[in-house]
Amino acid sequence: MADWVASLDIDGWSLGFALLTAIATWVLAVLARKGTRSLLAKVPALTPAVQTLIVRVVNYGIILLGVGIALSFFGASIQPLIAVALIVGVVLVLVLRGIADNFAAGVVLQTRRPIAIGDEIESDGTVGIVQELNGRAVVVRTVDGQTVHLPNAEVLQNPLVNNSAHGARRSTVEVRVATGTATPSLDEVCAVAIDAAAAATGVHRHEPLVVRTIARTPTRTVLHLQVWHHPLHGVAVRSAVVDAVADALASHSFDAVVTSDVPATPLTPADRI
Repeated sequence: MADWVASLDIDGWSLGFALLTAIATWVLAVLARKGTRSLLAKVPALTPAVQTLIVRVVNYGIILLGVGIALSFFGASIQPLIAVALIVGVVLVLVLRGIADNFAAGVVLQTRRPIAIGDEIESDGTVGIVQELNGRAVVVRTVDGQTVHLPNAEVLQNPLVNNSAHGARRSTVEVRVATGTATPSLDEVCAVAIDAAAAATGVHRHEPLVVRTIARTPTRTVLHLQVWHHPLHGVAVRSAVVDAVADALASHSFDAVVTSDVPATPLTPADRI
């Protein structure tokens, strides 16, 4: 280190150029910070934490570049500095690879916006409502009250389902009704079930209610009653539909069993037609 310092050619000119370089670097760093911050402000999906991190990276990069240029005016060989910088850079890439992957994935999620705060999503077996999008993870709250941090990189790599994207979801209630010569027709059963489900709390009136036959035997028929509701109200709506349909069928003395063990599915554009 002493030999390297002794080899420096320090005179008035080199000192003056180095000083000018330092001033120019400082001015450029200030302008770069302001410009980067203004540019990132036009991307509202980026959180303040992500914007601050990007601004710092740009600022430090310009400062390091200015230091290297200033040393070159003293005749210093900056090759050792470049070698050290490369080694440190490689080490940082290896050590911070996971952080960098999550940060890059977070930028993609916040700019392309496949999900937003308040959406109910399914990712890697976790179902919950998005509470926060940051540079490391997507924070969701499950229906059980658990807070789960899903790494951004894994959210992008795995299938991502947004249950709230279309503003409505379809739930299916299963109706198993006894059939035979002395029992009512399926048309009667379907009419009663649809009228009862349509009056249940939370069921959308502007989406069609559909009854589909799933299985038939000489003594029993299995029907699926499909209703539409708010994306986040599936459990409550299915419970209300089961109660309403079961009570309506019982009032008509129909021998039927109503369950809600069929999961909800997102609304598709074709279903709106």
